[in-house]
Amino acid sequence: MDSYYVGILDSDEPHFLESCSRCRKTLSLNSDIFMYRGDMAFCSQECRQEQIESDETKSKRWRKTSSSRSSSLRSSDSKDSAAGETVRTKTLVMA
Repeated sequence: MDSYYVGILDSDEPHFLESCSRCRKTLSLNSDIFMYRGDMAFCSQECRQEQIESDETKSKRWRKTSSSRSSSLRSSDSKDSAAGETVRTKTLVMA
């Protein structure tokens, strides 16, 4: 079976419309392709939904760790100030 982009690209990597981004199943010319985020093709709604759920889980985990890091930085800044030390943030020196 011919690919969508035979000979167009010089790269050895397959074009994103040649296989499912989740299960790597070959996408045929006569079947539906389910897209996500513009450049991710999937063979079925199920594969697409699994990717969406995976991305949401990663995003929630990242936001949770990011917020805990920033709150710990804020609490350490206030501890330094309370101990009598001067803490300067966002200082800009211009010549």
